[in-house]
Amino acid sequence: MADLGRRNALPILRDARPGLYLDGGADGEILLPRRYVTPHTVVGALVDVFVYRDSEDRLVATTETPLAMVGDFAALRVVSVQPNIGAFLAWGLSKDLLLPRREQTSSLHEGDIVVVRVAVDEKSRRIVASSRLNRWLNTAPPMYAPEQAVSLLVCGKTALGYNAIVESAHLGLLYFSDLAQALRIGETIAGYVRMVRPDGKIDLALDRAGYVRVKPLGEQIVEALTAAGGALPFHDKSSPAEIRDKFGVSKKAFKQALGALYRKRRIAIEPTEIRLLEEAAPRKKSPPRRTGN
Repeated sequence: MADLGRRNALPILRDARPGLYLDGGADGEILLPRRYVTPHTVVGALVDVFVYRDSEDRLVATTETPLAMVGDFAALRVVSVQPNIGAFLAWGLSKDLLLPRREQTSSLHEGDIVVVRVAVDEKSRRIVASSRLNRWLNTAPPMYAPEQAVSLLVCGKTALGYNAIVESAHLGLLYFSDLAQALRIGETIAGYVRMVRPDGKIDLALDRAGYVRVKPLGEQIVEALTAAGGALPFHDKSSPAEIRDKFGVSKKAFKQALGALYRKRRIAIEPTEIRLLEEAAPRKKSPPRRTGN
């Protein structure tokens, strides 16, 4: 039996005018259309294909790989909307993916980006998309550790921040107060688990928190100061975007690192710049002394 909506290694049964017929086991023969057939394919060999249903609900194979397969969360673009049916999404195949009306959480328009989960409809056995994400997320208490690096898919916006799918399994929150700039729905980013609350909710961040974060960032700032000749035009009034562009962290993290360096007397904080103190700067090597003959 072929694994619908995923990659399969299927043996070639026969070569016919429409293409190659593959052995789908209990599903019978599955056509790989002629346009995907290469001159080197031979009867009896295995071919790696993605199996889905065509417009007439027949199983069909392709050597193309969609942007998302069954079981995946993905951000896909709406290519058309039929109000009584649903929205059709571009997912990298010639046949667009249907997001049924009943699986939508808001009105959609052509060109919108929507985060969905790809699934097989239990009744029709067709591959469909669903934007009702909570139905597919893991509700078991997560086992993430504080400061654990995780992959995030930004999937929505709330009054407090951005919801993000953590490791394709759980839902977490990135707070506006910890962000240097706005995020895009559908954006895939690297982040960190700030904490897992007793109720199982996950607080997220784009950089590490506390001392674990401040120490390496402090060294990064010192290295940048050294490379710039001892001073940089960053200070308390620098914009979050400028700090993110230069150091890849939030302004909150940057100010924590500056505070730690200031207390250690490694830097001076001026109104328009930060400056490396002489005792923290690397000493220049003295030229070798000449001795008389």
